[in-house]
Amino acid sequence: MQIGALVRRAALHFKDAPCLTQEGRTLSYADFDAATDRLGNALLAKGLQPGDRVGVLLPNSIECIVAYYALAKAGLVRVGMNTRETLADHNYKLGDSGSVCVLHAGLEGLAPEMQIGWDELCGMIEGGDPTPCRVDRPLDAPLRLGYTGGTTGQPKAVTLTTRGELAELSAFLTDLMPDIREGDTFLHAAPIAHASGAFFLPSLVRGARSLVMTKFDAEEFIALAEAEGASLTFLVPTMLAMLMEAPGVDTAELKFRRIAYGASPISPRLYERAEARFGRVFAQTYGQAESPMVITCLKPEDHDRVGSCGRPFTIAEVAVMDDDDRELPPGETGEICVRGPMTMARYWNRPEATEKAFRGGWLHTGDVGRMDEDGFFYILDRKNDMLISGGYNVYPREVEDAVLACEGVVEAAVVGIPDETWGDRVHAVVAGRADLDPERIREEVRGRIAGHKAPKSVEVWPELPKSAAGKILRREVRDRVRAAQEKESST
Repeated sequence: MQIGALVRRAALHFKDAPCLTQEGRTLSYADFDAATDRLGNALLAKGLQPGDRVGVLLPNSIECIVAYYALAKAGLVRVGMNTRETLADHNYKLGDSGSVCVLHAGLEGLAPEMQIGWDELCGMIEGGDPTPCRVDRPLDAPLRLGYTGGTTGQPKAVTLTTRGELAELSAFLTDLMPDIREGDTFLHAAPIAHASGAFFLPSLVRGARSLVMTKFDAEEFIALAEAEGASLTFLVPTMLAMLMEAPGVDTAELKFRRIAYGASPISPRLYERAEARFGRVFAQTYGQAESPMVITCLKPEDHDRVGSCGRPFTIAEVAVMDDDDRELPPGETGEICVRGPMTMARYWNRPEATEKAFRGGWLHTGDVGRMDEDGFFYILDRKNDMLISGGYNVYPREVEDAVLACEGVVEAAVVGIPDETWGDRVHAVVAGRADLDPERIREEVRGRIAGHKAPKSVEVWPELPKSAAGKILRREVRDRVRAAQEKESST
C-alpha cells in the first residue's frame, strides 16, 4: 500500500465531502486528490527524480499539506522543516539531507539551487499535468526525513519509511483516535510540520475534515472551534495551558470528543483543570522523532494514573532496560526502550549513531522511566538531564510538575547550577501571569516535594525558549542561567 493510494481511495469514497479548510477556503476529497496529482507531476517535470530529497518550508496551510502528499505520490523524499527555526537551521537540514530542492514561502538565503517559492508553488498546484501521479517505491525506501529536536545537540535526520508511516496510521486508528469518523472536524492548531501533521492521514482515511489554523492563538482557537463544531484536536501542553488562561474558555460551546496531547510532559494541575472544563476526552501520546508519536498511549479512561504516559500502543513492544541493556522488572528505574514497525529505519548517513540507538534490536529512547505492575509506564526525565543535589538524584520533570501546580505559572524549567555545597543547586525558571512572586513559588513547592528536590532559587522570565516543536529548551535555559551567574560572579 502506497500513501498515494490512500489519497486516491479517500477521493473515491468521500468525493465532494470537505477534506481541507482554511480561512473560508475548502478543498473536497476529489479536489485534494487532483491537486496532489498536479503538483506531483509538476515537480517531476522540473527534473526531480524519485528518491530525491525535497525540503518543505511552508507555514500551516492547505498548500503545505498538498505538498506533503504530492511528494509521496511522486516518490520524492520529504525533508521536514519548520518555519520557526533560523536560516542557519534550515540550511543545516537542507545540506545534511542532501536536498536538491526546497519549497518555501519567500525566504531568501536558502542553499539549494532549485527553489520553488510560494507563487510558483501555487501555480504548479493549479497548472500541473492532471493525469494521476503514481510513482510506487519499496515500502522500506525512505518516505521522509524527520529531524530530532536538537535539545541535546545537533539535530539528526531520522529515516522514516512508508511501512513505518502505515504502522503509525494503524496505531492512531487502533489506540489513540479509534472513533474518528466521517463528518468529524479535526482542528489543526499545532504546527503541521511537527505533530499536528501526523493527524491528517487518519482524518483523511476516515472521511473527517481537517481545519487548519495558520498560527495558534488561544482566543482564536476557542472562537474557531465553537463556530466550526470541531470535535477533535491535538495540543502540546503549553498550548493547553494558554487555552486554560484565555477569556471565554469556560463559556464557549465547545464539542471536543477527543483531545490528543503530547510532545512534552503535562503537569497534573494543568490536566485536572483541563479535564474539569472539557471532560474525560484527553488521550496522551508518547513518542519521539525516532518512533514518531507511537511508543505509549494513555487513554481517556486511564487518566487516574497520575504521571503515567500510558501503556504501549498495540503495535509497540516497550521495556525498561538497565545500563547493560538487561530488561528490568516492574518498579525498577532504567531507560525506556521500544521496538516495532513504526520506528525509524536508521539515522540518515550516521551508521554509528544508528548502531548505538538500536543496541540489541531495541530503540533506546534516552528517557529514564519505570513500568508499574499493571504495565503502565512513567517517564521520569531525559537520561542526560538528571541532577545530583546533596548526593540525591533529582529529576527536573518532577520538580517542574510541582512548580507548574502554583497558581499563575504557565511554563517552567528546572536546571542545575554548579554549587560547592550541593553539587547541583536546583533552580527554577518560570513564566506566566504578570504577578508571579518567586518567593511564593519557592515556598509552595517546598510544601509539595522533598526538601532536597525543591528549588533553592526561582526567577521569572517573560517566556521560556522553545524548540520549533514547542518543547521548552531546558538546555538553553540552563546555559542562559549559568552565563548570567558567571557574569555576576565576575563583577
